[in-house]
Amino acid sequence: MIKDRKIIKKVNMLQKIELINVKLENTKIVSNVELTYQIFGQPIGNAPVILVNHALTGNSNVAGEDGWWSSLIGFNKTIDTDIFTVIAFNIPGNGFDGKIYNLIANYKDFTASDIARIFWEGLFQLNINSLYAVIGGSLGGGIAWEMAKLQPTKIENLIPVATDWKATDWVIANVLVQDNILNNSTNPIEDARAHAMLLYRTPESFKEKFKRGIVANSDEFIIENWLKNHGKKLKKRFELSSYKLMNHLLKTISLAKTDTEFVWIAKNITANIHIVSIDSDAFFTAKENFLTFEHLCALKSNVWHHEIKSIHGHDAFLIEFEQLNKLLKPVFTNVKKWVEPSYN
Repeated sequence: MIKDRKIIKKVNMLQKIELINVKLENTKIVSNVELTYQIFGQPIGNAPVILVNHALTGNSNVAGEDGWWSSLIGFNKTIDTDIFTVIAFNIPGNGFDGKIYNLIANYKDFTASDIARIFWEGLFQLNINSLYAVIGGSLGGGIAWEMAKLQPTKIENLIPVATDWKATDWVIANVLVQDNILNNSTNPIEDARAHAMLLYRTPESFKEKFKRGIVANSDEFIIENWLKNHGKKLKKRFELSSYKLMNHLLKTISLAKTDTEFVWIAKNITANIHIVSIDSDAFFTAKENFLTFEHLCALKSNVWHHEIKSIHGHDAFLIEFEQLNKLLKPVFTNVKKWVEPSYN
């Protein structure tokens, strides 16, 4: 356990790794990529490592006072920072480090597999050769699947949340609509965000939250005001070029072209696989997740399907923390005695 809480403050700082040449799936070479990251809990080399992959508008700040997953990660939380080293990378180009790289001018050159490869390179440079777990929601979970494909024996627990090993036709179609908005609208970030929120929530969620209410002293519906404010908030903290890249990456999640090919790839993945779906998710649907689970069950016994029950749709992985904690708690308890691995 960490005795000095000052250590946590030090490792929480944004740090960076410089990748000189990154070869993409399309064979192009990208030079001088800065991979930024944060570490929470135990310093590297002192504990099992958990990698947390952020979603489309997320970042590496996963724990602490402003952490977007602080209900799951922290001292005495499900992912206990007194027991684990928690690391989170920023997808290069997400802008969290205050920089927008020229590399994302050609955002369609990049795939989720490229990001997975970049993350592994970052881990190896940090002398992290294996992971106790990799967990991520939505885009982050898709990248987790891609990481398992690239290094099938180096992850002990694979936890994809509200995602799948593939982008379905439905996901691809909505990525196209988002891309069209981002490239053609006069108010691209706000308009794209309004459309996206309709994918991330449900009619039932909106009905419970807004009840067809009207903003005081106006003729504007509360739902309209809420959608506009969501767009304005995102515009303040997110660059257009970043949004284009992150949205594009969603449609590139693809371990295989067919279910049969996926089965052959999955045979090599040694990790315990914990699929977490949301019963009302209209983006990465629970039905598709369950089909993936059935395919995996035909291959191995160390696979589980967990389902969050919620009216809130895709975003439930950021809302239903009590359920998520309950589902994942067994994965992060009773951890075997950790021995520092040898890198010789």
